[in-house]
Amino acid sequence: MDAVYALGRASVAEVVDYVGEPDARDSVRVTLGILEKKGWLAHERVEFWNVYHPTVPAGTARRSAMKHLVSTFFRSSPSNAVLTLLDLSKDRLTDDDLEEIARWIEARSEKRR
Repeated sequence: MDAVYALGRASVAEVVDYVGEPDARDSVRVTLGILEKKGWLAHERVEFWNVYHPTVPAGTARRSAMKHLVSTFFRSSPSNAVLTLLDLSKDRLTDDDLEEIARWIEARSEKRR
């Protein structure tokens, strides 16, 4: 999905080139077909190739993927998912990142008061 969003519309070959995995052609083709069946992509025929394009905004797809990820791997606990992500990222978080996270938490806390 990231490749198709980045490219706007893409054939299997273009997605393979984008991800830099020349041996993944069959996997990409199957994955794009599955995403189309699920309604995330549609295609049009251009000459001999199917050219895929997203059917939903990227933000909608990200939210859906995150909901599924949290449900599947974190027992539907957003806090467990966030804490895991922060722990994995601890060495890469800048002071600006930490300040942004703290501002977000403070803003949400104020709304609850």
